[in-house]
Amino acid sequence: MDRFDLAVAEQLKTMDRLLYLQSEIERCQKVERQLNDIQEAAYKLRALKDDIAQMKKDLRDIQLIFENQTEEAIKSYHFQELS
Repeated sequence: MDRFDLAVAEQLKTMDRLLYLQSEIERCQKVERQLNDIQEAAYKLRALKDDIAQMKKDLRDIQLIFENQTEEAIKSYHFQELS
């Protein structure tokens, strides 16, 4: 091979590496975007689970209040009947 052919062959190898790296970068960036989307969804899920847990606690608290109010209503009814 003469000098020109060697130079062109090296340039083609370099171009192959360049194209490969460009495609790998694009592939990795796509995966990165997907993982970022998944991470964002995970944050939203965590927040939703926290909201659900808080609402369940609030529900239990309100149920206890309601039970106490019912007991008080029954007591006052009985007290009223006895009077």
